[in-house]
Amino acid sequence: MWQETKHGLYKQFNFKDISEALEFIQAMGEVAIANKHYPRIESEWNVVQVWLNTKNNKNLITKLDMDMSDEISHLYEKFNPTETAIDQGISSNIHEVKMFADGGSRGNPGPSSSGFVVLSMDDSIIIDKGVYLGITTNNQAEYTALKLGLEECSKNNYQIVHVYMDSLLVINQMKGIYKIRNRDLWPIHNSIKMLVNNFKQVSFQHVPRELNKLADAAVNRALNEKLS
Repeated sequence: MWQETKHGLYKQFNFKDISEALEFIQAMGEVAIANKHYPRIESEWNVVQVWLNTKNNKNLITKLDMDMSDEISHLYEKFNPTETAIDQGISSNIHEVKMFADGGSRGNPGPSSSGFVVLSMDDSIIIDKGVYLGITTNNQAEYTALKLGLEECSKNNYQIVHVYMDSLLVINQMKGIYKIRNRDLWPIHNSIKMLVNNFKQVSFQHVPRELNKLADAAVNRALNEKLS
C-alpha cells in the first residue's frame, strides 16, 4: 500500500535478488518516460524505494502521482504476484514466519525509531515497517521494535514466530539469560512476555548486524523521514 509522506507518495518494493530489482527499476523508468512523470528512486540490494510528487505543484501529491502509483503497482504485480497478493491481504494461510527487529537512537537518548520485517519461511517479505518513537534510548527502541513486531504477528494470526535481532541484550533478556538491571525496561519486557503467550511458539536468536539489514533499513527510513 502506498503511503502519503512529507516527501510524496511512498512505497517500498521487495525482490528476490538485485537482478530482479534492477530489472524493475529499468521497466519503471520506461513507464516514467512514457508518462513524463519521474519518481525519486532509491535501491539497496533487493529493496527499491519510490517517492512520487508533483514538483510544479509545490511537491504536493496530485492525481498525476496517484495514476503513476497505480501503473507502478501493476508493473510490480508482473514481477512478484505472490507477494503482491500477500500485500493486499489475499493470502491468509501463513502460520509460521521469521521476524527481524531492530531499533536505533541518534544520541542515546535521542531521536529514535523501531523497525521490523516479517518474512515467510521461504523468505518472501510480508511486512516491512519503521516507526518513529521520539526521544528514547537505544535499548528502549530495540525492545519497542520487538513488541511492535510481535503485535503485528499476533494481529495476522501467525502461530510460530522465529525472532532474530542483533541486540544481544534484548535476546538474552528475553531468554532469561541476562537479568534486567534497568528498571525502565521492566514494563515493556513484561508486556512482551505476556504477548508471547498469544503464540504457539516464539523463539529468539541473536544474529550479527550484517544479517539484520532489512530491519536496520526500516529504522533509518523512519528516522530519515522524520528528521530530514
